[in-house]
Amino acid sequence: MGAYTLTVFEKSGEKLIDETFEASTEAEAKQKGTERLSELKFEEHTHRCTSAAGKLVLFHR
Repeated sequence: MGAYTLTVFEKSGEKLIDETFEASTEAEAKQKGTERLSELKFEEHTHRCTSAAGKLVLFHR
């Protein structure tokens, strides 16, 4: 399992969320990140999900 971080930003650049979670694969991390964004109603905010190694697995501007 790897660690992934989901970060959501306001248009002003303010960080709204910075959560870390575990996933077995990048595909699973992308799915979990997307589900969390939906739960919080932040799908349209700028967001990213990165692996512990810094690889970008999900991004929306």
